[in-house]
Amino acid sequence: MKLAVVILLLGLSALTYSAEKPNIVLLFADDLGYGDLQIYGHPTSTTPNLNKMAHDGLVFTQFYSASPVCSPSRAALITGRYQTRSGIWPGVFGAASTGGLPHNETTVAEVLKKEGYATAIVGKWHLGVGVNNTYLPTNHGFDYYMGIPYSHDMCPCLICFYPDQPCFDKCRTQDTPCPLDRKSG
Repeated sequence: MKLAVVILLLGLSALTYSAEKPNIVLLFADDLGYGDLQIYGHPTSTTPNLNKMAHDGLVFTQFYSASPVCSPSRAALITGRYQTRSGIWPGVFGAASTGGLPHNETTVAEVLKKEGYATAIVGKWHLGVGVNNTYLPTNHGFDYYMGIPYSHDMCPCLICFYPDQPCFDKCRTQDTPCPLDRKSG
């Protein structure tokens, strides 16, 4: 089975306050190819929930990522700008990184909030943590964030992610724990 690093790498679920506005759900997954889903014709994958979302909404059949690696591709996706313009290039943020997506970058969440949407991100952020969590999604227009701040293999405990599970390696307690559950405000 092919492992998507995080099935919902970036799940932007925008809930509306008005019945006239559509819900917006954006799925962005690592290591997931066009032909890996049932909706696109994969002969053995069974993805009934994604199939239903596709049937009830819009399906896009062409997508180009701005970068082959995590942090730059996410920066481009949520800002609508080439990753080099925000300085998120060429590599990725790691557990020891002190930087993150600059606060002067406008994100899709900030634009949607001005239109009355509630915003959330579920999954891998990978756009920096920073001192005192300054670069997390709740500081970039997202109302809610549940996920891992960087790749799953960069979390303090490489084998486990959940507080009630024992770790099978030496945990790096100085790093941000995984997963994170944050609300803005």
